[in-house]
Amino acid sequence: MENTASTIAETLVASFSSVPEQTSLVLLHSNQPDEVIRYCDLELGSIAYAQLLTQAGIIPGEVVILILPHGKDLIYSFFGAILQGAIPSIMPFLTEKLSVDQYRTSLATLFEITSPAAVITYPEFVSEVHLAASGAASVRAVLVTTQLDALAVDPLHQLGGLDRKPSDIALLQHSSGTTGLQKGVALSHQAVFNQLAHYASAIRLTEEDVIASWLPLYHDMGLISSFLMPVLLRCPLILLSPFDWVRAPVRLLQAVSRFRATLTWLPNFAYNFCTQKIRSRDLDGLDLSSWRAVINCSEPMHWKSHAMFIERFQPYGLKSSALATCYAMAENVFAVTQGGINQLVNIDTIDALTFTSQQIASQVSPEHPQALPMLSAGSPIQGTQVRVLNPQGRELPDRQIGELAIQSDCMLTGYYRRPDLTEKAFLDGWYLTGDLGYKAQGEVYVTGRKKDLIIVGGKNIYPQDIERLVNDIPGVHPGRVVAFGIFDEQTGTEEVVVIAEMEHSKQNELESSPEYWSQAAAQLSLEIRQKVNRGSDIVLSTVQIAERDWLLKTSSGKVARTANRAKYLASKFPAG
Repeated sequence: MENTASTIAETLVASFSSVPEQTSLVLLHSNQPDEVIRYCDLELGSIAYAQLLTQAGIIPGEVVILILPHGKDLIYSFFGAILQGAIPSIMPFLTEKLSVDQYRTSLATLFEITSPAAVITYPEFVSEVHLAASGAASVRAVLVTTQLDALAVDPLHQLGGLDRKPSDIALLQHSSGTTGLQKGVALSHQAVFNQLAHYASAIRLTEEDVIASWLPLYHDMGLISSFLMPVLLRCPLILLSPFDWVRAPVRLLQAVSRFRATLTWLPNFAYNFCTQKIRSRDLDGLDLSSWRAVINCSEPMHWKSHAMFIERFQPYGLKSSALATCYAMAENVFAVTQGGINQLVNIDTIDALTFTSQQIASQVSPEHPQALPMLSAGSPIQGTQVRVLNPQGRELPDRQIGELAIQSDCMLTGYYRRPDLTEKAFLDGWYLTGDLGYKAQGEVYVTGRKKDLIIVGGKNIYPQDIERLVNDIPGVHPGRVVAFGIFDEQTGTEEVVVIAEMEHSKQNELESSPEYWSQAAAQLSLEIRQKVNRGSDIVLSTVQIAERDWLLKTSSGKVARTANRAKYLASKFPAG
């Protein structure tokens, strides 16, 4: 699937002229008819948004933030910004799960760092955008989807996107954190096309493939694998709303069966979620035999999740050979490695004791008493190299665990308007991922994270954000809070645990009465859950109120997350 165009805008225009009636994507909605978008529809809808940006005085090369729900306006505004020459960046929109104040604060911080020239949003959210943008002088226009009604569409040749160069920034991706999206990954047109060419080859993509997805487009897995790649390479895309999928995960399988989809990307938790939540009666008549690759990506991968998934859905035509893996990150546009396309995904059985005590992945038989199965992420895709480095930056041999570093022709231009972060991210031309892993026989195994990042359902959770929220609660001893992740085999993803010490003066009052202590601890635990639930987009799995001086700190006075996590796992805490 060759692409001779040098920019995304040129590729779109080529599709508009050569295959105008071909279906580009189908939007599925709950209790509403499907929306079929042909390339000629994509052309008209995108040009309308491009004109809207031009009339608002947006200059090619300026950033445009998109805050829109699942639907054609999100699709058209993204490609409209590309055609106009602007740099689009998709952000999550506000839902009932998120705290309005917290979301507004995060958005204001993002505006300050990224300096967008415009925001495109839906009518119900305009006032919130204005509030968030009130301190950002860069935001010259807040545009609304309803403003398109009176516009006449200008011809393609007047659009500034056709004058952009391959080295120019095409789009920004933002890492999805708990309380903000402040680190924008700037990607050039050339980096995007290099990734698409290499990744399409790795997964053997053809125009006969059909991609089915529910993934949000503000995350790199959804944006690249299940949006840009199919649209630009002319593979039909079946796109569901993430919220519809969460409410009824069987809808993805129904879409696969109905449209004969061949490719889908899922975070690890989705394998468990589908296995546990989909009822057998909803599977009657489904045929999943068209699925040639269901690719596990975006969070740590676990072989048990694959085993559960294949056992549950094999009776409906799912082939075990369809289970595949991928290690990806926004900084490389998307994929770093790919496994399971040409052969079954490798499972490397290692000695758990040697792994934890010596950071060595010693291979053992599956019957070994300390056997730990590791799911391979596959081999690096073309144009990408992976090294494993020790703390001094020297390359380690196979089966020794260290930090994964990558070098590629898909690399980010930099973190947008953050040269400080860009400089810190590289060592002698190699991007330092912050992930830990090892290599064996040319394949990459991801074992954890160098930093304390927690991944819940594919979303990045920064423990310091959770700790900050909890520290502000009356009754919590300031600075005596820790948050960390624990992998839950039932859900297939990490769960967030918080341990907090009660304010010492309060403990003194209650120490003589275990009954009052228990009541006070239960109340404080409830308040912590409520505060985190309101102030972030996660629900805590476990909250424990610890006794005085339970938490461990480093010599410099910082909370030692790794040590406290180990202490928690070895403790006799009741389930909280």
